[in-house]
Amino acid sequence: MLTGKQKRFLRALAHPLNPIFQVGKGGINEHLIRHVSEALEARELIKVSVLNNQEGDPKEIGAEIAERAGVELVQVIGKTIVLYRESKDHKKIELPRP
Repeated sequence: MLTGKQKRFLRALAHPLNPIFQVGKGGINEHLIRHVSEALEARELIKVSVLNNQEGDPKEIGAEIAERAGVELVQVIGKTIVLYRESKDHKKIELPRP
């Protein structure tokens, strides 16, 4: 679990990032989950956008992706989801202490 301070830190780091995945009418499938997990191993922090043709609440979609991929949901703002997971091999982000 991330503390509020750590989430603020990650939100600041995520601000300039562009979304690298999109959730559309195909929804959340194993293919998307696998790619999100692989991207987080390489980058640690990513954004995912929810397209307008996707039915459902972006907060629920973000929570489902986070749960299925085993990652932390940092923020959902509008239709953009910010996800974080500490990398095992490519650690770049040093979180503030809780």
